[in-house]
Amino acid sequence: MAVSRSLSLLLLAVLGLAQLCRAKTVTYDFNVTWVTANPDGLAERKVVGINGQWPLPVIEVDKGDQLVVNMHNALDRSATIHFHGMFQNGTNGMDGAAMVTQCPVPPGSDFTYNFTVNQNGTYWYHCHTDFCYPDGYRQALIVHDAESPFVNDYDEEMTLTMSDWYHEMTEDISPQFLSVYNPTGAEPIPNAFLFNDTLNSSLPVKPNTTYLLRLINIGAFVAQYFYIEDHTFRIVEIDGVYTEPVEADTLYIAVAQRYSILVTTKNTTDKNYPIVTVADSVLLDTITPDLKLNQTNWLEYNADVDHPQAQMTVDVASDLVPFDDITLVPTDGMPLLPEPDLDIQVTVQMLNLDNGDGYAFLDNISFTSPKVPSLYTVFSVGDLATNQAVYGEFTHPMILEHNQVVQIVLNNNDTGSHPFHLHGHNFQLVDRQPPYGEHFYDYADGDPVPYDPNNHTAFPATPARRDTFVAPPQGYFVIRFVADNPGVWIFHCHIDWHLSQGLAMIMVEAPTKIQGANQEAVPQQHYDVCAAAGIPYQGNAAANTEDYLDLSGQNEQPGWLPAGFTSRGIVAMVFSCISAVLGMAFIVVYGLSDMKFKPTTNDSQATGSSAPAATESSSETAQAYRD
Repeated sequence: MAVSRSLSLLLLAVLGLAQLCRAKTVTYDFNVTWVTANPDGLAERKVVGINGQWPLPVIEVDKGDQLVVNMHNALDRSATIHFHGMFQNGTNGMDGAAMVTQCPVPPGSDFTYNFTVNQNGTYWYHCHTDFCYPDGYRQALIVHDAESPFVNDYDEEMTLTMSDWYHEMTEDISPQFLSVYNPTGAEPIPNAFLFNDTLNSSLPVKPNTTYLLRLINIGAFVAQYFYIEDHTFRIVEIDGVYTEPVEADTLYIAVAQRYSILVTTKNTTDKNYPIVTVADSVLLDTITPDLKLNQTNWLEYNADVDHPQAQMTVDVASDLVPFDDITLVPTDGMPLLPEPDLDIQVTVQMLNLDNGDGYAFLDNISFTSPKVPSLYTVFSVGDLATNQAVYGEFTHPMILEHNQVVQIVLNNNDTGSHPFHLHGHNFQLVDRQPPYGEHFYDYADGDPVPYDPNNHTAFPATPARRDTFVAPPQGYFVIRFVADNPGVWIFHCHIDWHLSQGLAMIMVEAPTKIQGANQEAVPQQHYDVCAAAGIPYQGNAAANTEDYLDLSGQNEQPGWLPAGFTSRGIVAMVFSCISAVLGMAFIVVYGLSDMKFKPTTNDSQATGSSAPAATESSSETAQAYRD
């Protein structure tokens, strides 16, 4: 047994050395600027381009490579890059989350991301500052692996992205979204849905050939269903985790989620087959008449024959039954983690605060960025790094000890679904109710159903793992992971509108260990960027460098509404106030204009006659306020 174990260790060492010898440095120079594009053919607009081009370049590396991205920000606003799904083990400062692991990079500044890619599979990169990536700053990141379990099972591969698309700039949409005039928090409705950043694409294929299709939802809001008419496929990867191959015909891909599938083409060239993506219309508060929810692209066997449209109706999504990702089994066979050392239970709520805007909450906290990036606070506060108070109340910090088994129970009190992403980790999918498929929206019309630790379905023995998981409407999910990656990691809904509303919290994982290798991995350039942006990089969440437990002046969420307020009441109050102001202005103008003439008896009576009307209006306002 000892000899066998020694041989195994020797083999692992040899394989590791071989991989190290193959590793190389892959460098990308990104000059980030505005360009113009018209991907749906309906509206030309500014988009974020790289080196004068859009769509953006796909980043491609091999497992074990060193990836270096030199970003120059030539935009007129701040930007960052988050490499979605990259663990950044030992390089937390390269994670790209603004005000969590770095300062946003201001216009005219440079920032270098430099880290080793010891992972495999399908990822993507995107801007991680406020309202940034919906303007086009997002694209695929592929990590090739010569030793994947299915590397010999396909002949060619393709990367396919899907996304929602807005004709207006995000800076123009966001003031209408986070506004007293939108108290319900209704998300902006996209103008189109893109496939590989365009419409009506044909993917040339050869007959009797197996293709690896990498599917990525790089959108900001809407999940999409995916299928290929008259074809099935085998799922072999989710979010960078290899899975035992399972046959399926329909997928539900929320924003930020990825799948790799194997598709074997038919032995014929007499027909082309629709590749169908269907927007999850349940997420949309309204559907404009010109919004096309169902898109047809083609698996093109023969360019010279018909390219038929998929035969669908706009409500077909309600009839689709997608594969349930929680049933997938990772090829590494990692068993269910033991009972947690730390159990974090949070509840999603969508509420209004006293400014009338709609906010998103985990429990009663709407994430509000600190004045100092939280990673830099870890570096600043010494022994107090294990005290969650130094990170501020409104970052909703959780301190994780090194190698703890952590369980997150997320109860969703909202009637919409939420795809949650955890930076720095993938996690086990332990439980979710209701399940995917025809029952996914079962709880949407009733009362929320929270997780009951004493009454739940049996947990899987070998759970699926991924880094983005969807919480059903008014349902819940349970996930587990090991806190084996020291760093400050944000846990957030990946619907970008919801993140802007505050649907996030941070995990400060093994803070004393962060102060070692991670601190050394942050170059001086990163602090220079903070100085250029005018953002402090020392102190607690309030930028206090004298008393780390004094949070006076920290950024805070707005105050709570008085008890009894409702969205309807807010709307009524706002418009009543506007009406009152306009009414007073009209009275003043009318009164001033009347002073040009000598009052007559009739004039006085006319002026006086307005009093009963004003009293009636006030009564209506009061009633609306109570409503």
